[in-house]
Amino acid sequence: MKRVLLTAVLFILLGLVSNTSAQPILYGTFSFDMSMQGYTLDKNSGERIYTTYVKFEPGFDKMPTIIMNVNKLDCSKEDNIRYDVSADAVSRDGFTIKIKTWGNTKIYGIGGGWIAFGGK
Repeated sequence: MKRVLLTAVLFILLGLVSNTSAQPILYGTFSFDMSMQGYTLDKNSGERIYTTYVKFEPGFDKMPTIIMNVNKLDCSKEDNIRYDVSADAVSRDGFTIKIKTWGNTKIYGIGGGWIAFGGK
């Protein structure tokens, strides 16, 4: 009986490991600043947006989940800090990183990372 139970537990564990390892996980970093063409997060006031496209290599079979984080922020200390970082237009082939600020916030540079998973 112990041997049957042990065998069943091993099959269950192997099934869990193979299911999680079958899903590709891709990751990367981003870093934007005022030296980049089209970057306006440090200028004027009101809503300002900067976007860039990330292409998955290789692509996913299904649309993945994207997790994003910010680990670098260079901004004016004179104004409130307002920013929104999101993954837009997610597809099997890639997504758009969207950085948004508003009001009088001045962001001179922003960076972070992303993880894409679960697209099998």
